[in-house]
Amino acid sequence: MAVMKSRAGATALMLTFALAGILLSAGAAISAGGRTLAGTLVFAPGKLIHSGGKYIGVGTYFRMLEPGGTQYFQNPDGPAKNLTYTLLRPGTNKGLELGAYQAPPKTAFSSTGNSLANRITQPQPFAAINFSISTAATDAQSHETVAAPTLRVKGTKITGNLSAWTAEWNKIYFNQGAPKPGGTYPGGTTPVTGTYNPKTKAFVVTWYSAIVGGPFNGFIGFWHLQGKLRAS
Repeated sequence: MAVMKSRAGATALMLTFALAGILLSAGAAISAGGRTLAGTLVFAPGKLIHSGGKYIGVGTYFRMLEPGGTQYFQNPDGPAKNLTYTLLRPGTNKGLELGAYQAPPKTAFSSTGNSLANRITQPQPFAAINFSISTAATDAQSHETVAAPTLRVKGTKITGNLSAWTAEWNKIYFNQGAPKPGGTYPGGTTPVTGTYNPKTKAFVVTWYSAIVGGPFNGFIGFWHLQGKLRAS
């Protein structure tokens, strides 16, 4: 599969990993105060914009770092202007429900391995096979019990627990949450962080999560969720 060296952002990425311990401490401190958000994170569809002579993503999207963390994987089914982005669209529930689970259907995959989960995001092509997202009380990869997605806000800063966030592709489940089931942050996984505007309800939530097992073992997923909170 094609790959592309991504110099832009590599330095920032390494800094992110170097500061992971600091982020963990900061996240714990913020979680001690503030309030828990309730409702649905309604996703803005992902798209590319031209900025600074290159195309970058906004809205809701996924990228994947190759082992070593210095270059992004090119999804051959990604947007032609920048194949390192997989642009996501909201599913039937419009996005991620906080404090609840959005499990995959009983038949989670088609006979060819395409993911059929469509509540959080619509299935999108990734390396010729559709993938999508689900959350469930039992993590399908580790078989551990995980908490329902929760986010807390203090001022405008978001922290949270998205341990249940699971990507489904080619009849394989990849936990892509943060922290991982059991509360750890292995292999480049970082805490969930973000911003929230109490007046407009606009949010941005991001994190990195190590990929364990399967053909992408050792890669690192980067998730960028953006939109507005619809209060419950």
